[in-house]
Amino acid sequence: MAGEEQNRQTEKPDQTGTRGIDRIAGSARVPEYGRMPGSRRRDRRGPAAGSRYGSPSVGIPEYERGGMNDRLPEGERSSAYVPLRTDQALVSRRETKLYEDERMSREYLPPKKSIPVRVFQWTFQILAVIIAAYLLVYFFGQRRTNIGPSMDTTLSGGDEVLINILSYQMHGPSRGDIISFKPNGNTSSRSSIRRVIGLPGETVQIIDGMIYIDGKVFLEKKDYPAMISPGMAEDPIRLEDDQYFVLGDNRNNSEDSRNAQIGLVSSSMIEGKAWFVLRPGEHRGFLKN
Repeated sequence: MAGEEQNRQTEKPDQTGTRGIDRIAGSARVPEYGRMPGSRRRDRRGPAAGSRYGSPSVGIPEYERGGMNDRLPEGERSSAYVPLRTDQALVSRRETKLYEDERMSREYLPPKKSIPVRVFQWTFQILAVIIAAYLLVYFFGQRRTNIGPSMDTTLSGGDEVLINILSYQMHGPSRGDIISFKPNGNTSSRSSIRRVIGLPGETVQIIDGMIYIDGKVFLEKKDYPAMISPGMAEDPIRLEDDQYFVLGDNRNNSEDSRNAQIGLVSSSMIEGKAWFVLRPGEHRGFLKN
């Protein structure tokens, strides 16, 4: 009778309302899978075999249950083996994810680069920064100084400007641009700064203080005083394919294409477009056409 009772299966409800089957076989006892976490009734057996959370390995991937590495001697385990924790309570999914991230980061750390490789990378980066800075200064940061009163109201004598060299590498100056150039093609002379009025292929003439381009009056965006002296532009001036007619904004006190000292400006003598006043500080700002 005692043996029959020991091998008998008994079905009874637990405190959470679920029903489970307890199998009594000696001192071993299989925990109930239907029991909810937090139940007062606890498993007498302790942590289940193959589980690090102290509960049956339900829903835990095979690679997290220990696997063959746990069954091998320590010396025969793979190099990627990471000891598994065996907490007594269930952990949340967030803790599981954090543990997996930690384990993966330890298994797949990127290899450290050798010292020569790191030195080469640092050198390359420093050279790249130096070259980029040089190109920026060369194309956009070259300085020119305005000399004399020819550009008064826009630039004063002694103003230092930055010129844009790159813009005229792709196309020629536009009407109204303020350009820096070498007067009369003299490369040894100081640069002059004037405003472009006439473009290649056009005919320019000054009559009664007004500018005529191809026989039509040219109305400028700004109000400039009527020119008293037309200079060489008293007669029509036909511009060649690479020539520009320039004037200073101080029209009655300016040396420009009306005078032989400046003359017409060829495209080969143009250095770049003035785009920013650097000094003095009270004049600092962008130049507008």
